Amino acid sequence: MNGFNNIGVVGAGLMGAGIAEVAARAGKNVVLIDANPAAAEAGRDRLRTSLERAEERGKITGVAEILERITVGSDLEALADRDLVIEAIIEDEAAKTALFARLDSIVTDPEAVLASNTSSIPIMKLAVATQRPAQVLGIHFFNPVPVLSLVELVPSLLTAPTTTDRAREFVEKDLGKHPIDSQDRAGFVVNALLIPFVLSAIRMLESGFATAEDIDQGLVRGAAHPQGPLALADLIGLDTTKAVAESLYEEFKEPLYAPPPLLARMVDAGLLGRKAGRGFYHY
Repeated sequence: MNGFNNIGVVGAGLMGAGIAEVAARAGKNVVLIDANPAAAEAGRDRLRTSLERAEERGKITGVAEILERITVGSDLEALADRDLVIEAIIEDEAAKTALFARLDSIVTDPEAVLASNTSSIPIMKLAVATQRPAQVLGIHFFNPVPVLSLVELVPSLLTAPTTTDRAREFVEKDLGKHPIDSQDRAGFVVNALLIPFVLSAIRMLESGFATAEDIDQGLVRGAAHPQGPLALADLIGLDTTKAVAESLYEEFKEPLYAPPPLLARMVDAGLLGRKAGRGFYHY
């Protein structure tokens, strides 16, 4: 089975930079691309900061060597020689579909794998935008990528078993993470369970049943959760939370997946959580 040595990542936000970091720490040659040059530079700074913090904590050594393995830019053509490209852009089906069509024409190796870090969008919709659906699957990391060990592997009905096997080996042996398997359904395993829970907390707040602090403390102190559902929504990003909820609702038409009005209004107002400085809490 051929491994992956030349990794491409599209999207230099929190997730994309994190994926690039763990791949480079595993000794891979990484190209990190963001169409927005300013975002690409921000991703470069985010990588350096994260690696330096890891070194300060004694988790890694050789930050300079790791950074040398990462090339950051804004031109998708730089991904032509990659044997695995992982998409980590905005959670928008049209944007992701268009990107997969472009990557399919850019990446020259016919055996190269195109993967998505989507939280919720069915992989089949991305696969059929390419001429290589057998080599398309979901490789869904969790934030913060360098810290959390879980990765969901999501093959579509058209994904070749060898593609999934190669991805599993990369995740497990190269990155040292724990893969779980999911069918190609919106939300996969974790978000199909997690998002209704978060939405329920938002509805509880919206109804005036309890304050944000009391809802979160109830789960932290009463159910041993590391953080409450509203603080978690702020960490995920309220725009991402809403996008995942909409994808789940579109697929299953279950009321528990429908975004509450409060969530929609907060996204409209730009109150997106930690990344915006304000969500259910101020940061």
